[in-house]
Amino acid sequence: MKTIDEILSQEPIYLHGWNHKVDVIGDFEDIFMDYDEYMGQTPPYANESSWLELKNKMDEALEDYKNVNILFASYGQDNYLGDAFVLFEENGKLYEVNGGHCSCYGLEGQWDPEEVLLDELKRRLTVGSFGSDDWSGNNFREELREFLGIEDVEEFK
Repeated sequence: MKTIDEILSQEPIYLHGWNHKVDVIGDFEDIFMDYDEYMGQTPPYANESSWLELKNKMDEALEDYKNVNILFASYGQDNYLGDAFVLFEENGKLYEVNGGHCSCYGLEGQWDPEEVLLDELKRRLTVGSFGSDDWSGNNFREELREFLGIEDVEEFK
């Protein structure tokens, strides 16, 4: 398995529709603005004041999350359900956030980080089915294993 320094030196991984930290924050903070909309110079729709208001909300959220270094993020949304996993570093510690929803809601209000140890993640990725979701489409097991450098696998005991 890679060291924490090796993990931190990698480019972040965003899966299943997330492409940037802005996308993750937008979903968890109920802003619903993706990176392209945020970076745009003109509104992507007719209501310019609404777009500017969302951009201002995103500016505030980015300030709140400025010390959050997202390393790996995945959000599956198949079958009208959503399931999300985010691994990030803040102040030298690793954290994870898990969120989910039915078809009626989104991830808003579910940013609830829990500190996580690399050995714990390794165990969850080598024993059991963590990261394998055939219902919401949030399959990230192999990508996270590769990102963390986990090679030895004990199949689903």
